[in-house]
Parts: sequence; C-alpha cells; structure tokens
Amino acid sequence: MSVKEKFLDYVSYDTQSNSSSTTMPSTMKQKLLAQHLADEMVAMGIEDAHMDEWGYVYGTIPANCEKKNVVGFIAHMDTAEEVSGANVKARVIENYDGEDIVLNKELGIVTDVENFPILKKFKGKTLIVTDGTTLLGADDKAGVAEIMQAAEDIIKNNLPHGEIHIAFTPDEEIGAGPDKFDVKGFGCDFAYTLDGGELGGLDYENFNGTSADVEITGRSVHPGSAKNKMINASRVAMEFASLLPSREVPENTEGYEGFAHLNNMEGDVEHAHLHYIIRDHDRDLLEARKDKFNLAAEFINRKYGLELVKVTLKDAYSNMKEMILPHQEILDVARAAMRKNGVEPVTTPIRGGTDGARLSFMGLPCPNLCTGGELAHGRNEFAVLEEMETIVEIVKSIAELVE
Repeated sequence: MSVKEKFLDYVSYDTQSNSSSTTMPSTMKQKLLAQHLADEMVAMGIEDAHMDEWGYVYGTIPANCEKKNVVGFIAHMDTAEEVSGANVKARVIENYDGEDIVLNKELGIVTDVENFPILKKFKGKTLIVTDGTTLLGADDKAGVAEIMQAAEDIIKNNLPHGEIHIAFTPDEEIGAGPDKFDVKGFGCDFAYTLDGGELGGLDYENFNGTSADVEITGRSVHPGSAKNKMINASRVAMEFASLLPSREVPENTEGYEGFAHLNNMEGDVEHAHLHYIIRDHDRDLLEARKDKFNLAAEFINRKYGLELVKVTLKDAYSNMKEMILPHQEILDVARAAMRKNGVEPVTTPIRGGTDGARLSFMGLPCPNLCTGGELAHGRNEFAVLEEMETIVEIVKSIAELVE
C-alpha cells in the first residue's frame, strides 16, 4: 500500500480518546487500530512488533550497517475530543483548484478561502478532506502512515540504516500519551515525534501546559422567593469567566502569546463546572496565569462570604526546549534530511504539546516533525498528500543520516 492508502485505512478506525476516563488507554477502541498496526508491522518484517497491555505499539528494525546511535520514530493513534472521529468519510481532491471546498452541501459545511486563506498555498496539490461531519484524523494518523510507509520502504529496499525503533501511542490528545511509555525498553538515544503540520516544520519548543477545573456550588431556591437566598451556580460561573483577561484566549493570540481556553462548561442552579486549558511558552508567565484563576476564585468567595468556587490546577507538560538544545546534533540531522529532499526547515514555537515534550523530560530527547496535516481538531481538517509523501522520504533520510 502507498502512504495514501495506509492513511485512508487508518482514519477509518475511530480512536477518539476520553479525558473523563480512568482507564489506560482511555478508550478501548484505540486498541483496535493498535493491534492492526502491530499485525501490519509483523507482515512487513518487523518481527518483534507488538501491542502491550496499555495499547502502545512497539517494533524494531534491526540495523543493516554500523551506526553509533539508535533512533526512534513516534506518532499517536488517538484523535481529539472536540469533534467525532467515528465513521470518517474521507474524500481525495486531486489537482485542487484553490477555491472553497464544499464538504457537505446538504449541511452547508464549507472550508472556505476567506476563513482559511492557507488553502491558497495548496492549489494544484492533492488534498484529503472529510464530508464535514467528523474530523479527518490527520492529527496524527498522517504521522502514523508516514512512519509505516517509511518503515516498509526501508525494509523492502534494504536502505542503509542503523537500529530503528518505532512506537505508536494512545491518549496523546488528553495529555496521557507518555504515561505508560517504556522509555528504557524503547532503547533509543533520541527520537522524533511526527505530530506537526505543514511541510518543513521542525519544532523543539512548545507550550508549558496546565489544566484548570473550576467547580462552583450554588443554592437552589424557588425563584418566586429567591431574593437573598438563591445562589445560581451557572451565573457565578459566568462571573468567574468574566474576571479572566478577555483578550488572552486562543482566537486572539499567536506565536509566543499564551492564553486560557475555556474548553467546555456545564451547569445548573446548584452546580457548574468549567474546564480550561492554560498555556504559555514562558514558565513564569504560566504561573502568573494560574495565579489569576486562584485570585478570581478568592474574589468571588470573599464577595459572597461562602466557599462557592474551587479551582483545581494540574500541570500537563513542560517546554521541551531546555531538553533539546543541549543535543543540537538531533536537530542537525533533521535539517539535513529535509534539505536533502528539497525542503527548507522552519522552526516555530508549538502552540500546543506533543508526546515528545514529556518524553524529553523522561530522558528521551524528542523534537517534533511535520506531517502535512492542516486545521487539526475540527471538521475542516485536511491533509496534503504530496507533503505526506515528501515526509516519508525525510524519515528515510533521517534513518540514513543518523551517525
């Protein structure tokens, strides 16, 4: 199969993770793709390929020439919670004309150039889209397909390489991808995650990430006699949200600018819950953002004279920059591999996190490579086939160039 065929196969599996789950993986359906990948790896000649009890897939391609370092390639199998990944109906658009893409005429779902001007860059390319009712899953099944295709090419054509280790992880989208990752057993000197976007991306700094759960307890009284008695938890939740900086949100920030993102909310009179993610590249600025949550809670509790608001903060991952920069040779290999394939590397701060961020702090330096996917986590997500094919070549070149 080609990388396109692999990708179309993998996106047919619903692997959406679930942050409310207490199991690992968070959804057992992720194991269906995991076992499929392990079986496919064995069939291509990766004899030790297997899925472990946690849903991780590991495999080794033995060296066919002498190399000092063992390199790994990693991608995640799960898809984001924001939009369903079930029953994906992928469509291939060849020689894209650069105009609006009608994903679903009946439902009026369009990926339009006005709102997504990046489309103009891909005129003449082959795009893979959905019917607008689901996300595509290029984040990160494009990365999975590229690693699998590169592995198949390396084995089939006996391309020069040292020892290569491959891993596919569950639950990256909910920040749990590295939770059960066997760094020691993986046995690599360094690795690359394939979990980026446009061709050329080589990333080694990411947000520091924290989640905030805000619980508000109210008091229900019949509205006809509620004066000075009722405390409407949903209204208090709105008040809490209004105390946070209104401009420091994802839709108003870029580059190194951090934010607090209200990811979901629910509530009634007696109880309300707000779930935020808090992000900043600078650790001190992240701590300042966390302080604003605590200050907002303290203000409301003092105002009402009751402990209405409780904030629970949980750190998810840290900026991997400090763990990568001492190993410039890892970045040098990736840059050389890109340039060998006619691609000029571009480094930008990741406005998110990857498995590689936590893995880098677990002793496995792990910068992030592009995948050719765009507009992740939404119905307008698409993948650029030509970029995916080039990334396959970049992975093969990295395997060759590693010393």
